[in-house]
Amino acid sequence: MEYSKNYTAEDQHIDVQNIMDGLYYPFYMEYCRHDYIREVLGFDFVEQANKGIYMVLSQYSIKFIRSLKKNDNFDVTCSVFTDAQGLPRLHFKQSIIKDGKIMATAVFTGTCVPATGGRPYLPEEMQKNLTDAPSLEI
Repeated sequence: MEYSKNYTAEDQHIDVQNIMDGLYYPFYMEYCRHDYIREVLGFDFVEQANKGIYMVLSQYSIKFIRSLKKNDNFDVTCSVFTDAQGLPRLHFKQSIIKDGKIMATAVFTGTCVPATGGRPYLPEEMQKNLTDAPSLEI
């Protein structure tokens, strides 16, 4: 399932070249991904942190294709994939799209860990929402 949210490039994210600083692309992707994780996967970061479960990133890669500019309106997409090797991690494929053109693509990989330390895992309640998710080889 592809999930999408709409954003507008904020003035403070624009650099001296009048384009969005590359630092902010992952932030917009994070906003979308967190909403997806909460709304679709049923994992509320605040609630789970209070229970001692942290969801963390283990890696990501991003490809910049075109630059966003001041006041650009764009969509950020998010799709989840399970791990092809069966490891307790999720892969989130994301894109930033403006006027039907891909501006950036990325894959974020994350897992859950106990707040007290320990091995990575995916909570059972989250796994229930992943039964139809395809797998992704990284």
